[in-house]
Amino acid sequence: MDLNSFKFTKEHEWVKLEGDIATIGISDYAQKELGDVVYIDLPNPGDSLSKGDVCSNIESVKAVNDIYTPVGGEIVEVNSILEDSPETINRDPYNNGWILKIKISDNNDLNEMMDNITYEKYLKGQ
Repeated sequence: MDLNSFKFTKEHEWVKLEGDIATIGISDYAQKELGDVVYIDLPNPGDSLSKGDVCSNIESVKAVNDIYTPVGGEIVEVNSILEDSPETINRDPYNNGWILKIKISDNNDLNEMMDNITYEKYLKGQ
């Protein structure tokens, strides 16, 4: 998997931007830390979010964790596969395990995020 087109947060969310649509999910590191994902509370398409808002909750065998949106905008799609198969996040966090897509309102939101190389260095420092 080529992660060079992904941006990451310190909270382990990722963004992949295609045009003005940001696909958001959690990193492989995050899904491993969570353990087996058993439920995800998905947001509603059409909702508007600001950067840093809670956009989802993920329940695993270990805990329930909030997922924060690293960018602001309007939700245009959620990954309905996760409603019946939340474990997809564990199996494929960067492809089929995405959580939501947002029409981004400000590309500057991406400026504070890390590229893949910086994120890998960040993980080694934890």
